[in-house]
Amino acid sequence: MPIATKRSDEETFALLKERLFTAVVGDVLDVMGLRKQFLPATIGPLQQPMRIAGRAMPVLEADIFAEGTELSAGPLASKPFGIMLEALDDLKPGEVYVASGSSLRYALWGGLMSTRATHLKAAGAVLNGYVRDAADIEALGFPTFCRGVYAQDQGVRGKVIDFRTAIEIEGIRVAPGDLVFGDREGVLIIPREAEDEAIARALEKASTENQVAVAIRKGMSACEAMATFGVM
Repeated sequence: MPIATKRSDEETFALLKERLFTAVVGDVLDVMGLRKQFLPATIGPLQQPMRIAGRAMPVLEADIFAEGTELSAGPLASKPFGIMLEALDDLKPGEVYVASGSSLRYALWGGLMSTRATHLKAAGAVLNGYVRDAADIEALGFPTFCRGVYAQDQGVRGKVIDFRTAIEIEGIRVAPGDLVFGDREGVLIIPREAEDEAIARALEKASTENQVAVAIRKGMSACEAMATFGVM
């Protein structure tokens, strides 16, 4: 087994974005027994070149169906967006705003939120839902992964009811501080306790795959490559 190296967050994020890709990291997570770490395939980059690496800051959304009245008992009944703005303002450098819990009736992220998150040096946003103001987000170059683009507003349809709490996206658990890594082929949630081993294994696998590619270009068969390198 390759030696797992402790790195700073900044070193880890740069390594993921510059030397690795989700396919190879996903493969080694499978070998490690972590076989449900990819978010749904419908969650992808707003623009194909976007890559994301950072620490999860999970955000819990909920649908609403009417504005609060004097009869409403909920503590957020009369608060537009719930605590969405508080969640946004609480982003730390290198964190990824990961939101889920609502239906697909409205957008969960937009241009002004991206502007604020950029100022806070956040690493990006991953939405189990839609975004709006796509052109503004793309102009900022803010790494944003979502199910697509839809302009309908959250304001009268949903609220953030909690943040920095564990959430699930189609059975994939996202805990505060988990490593989030995404590219055009998917978004991975890497548990903090597994990340050092996963990265070490992924770097070794990527190096081996490069050797396999060279051998195949020289004429080695797929069967022979698998027998020789154990990778194909």
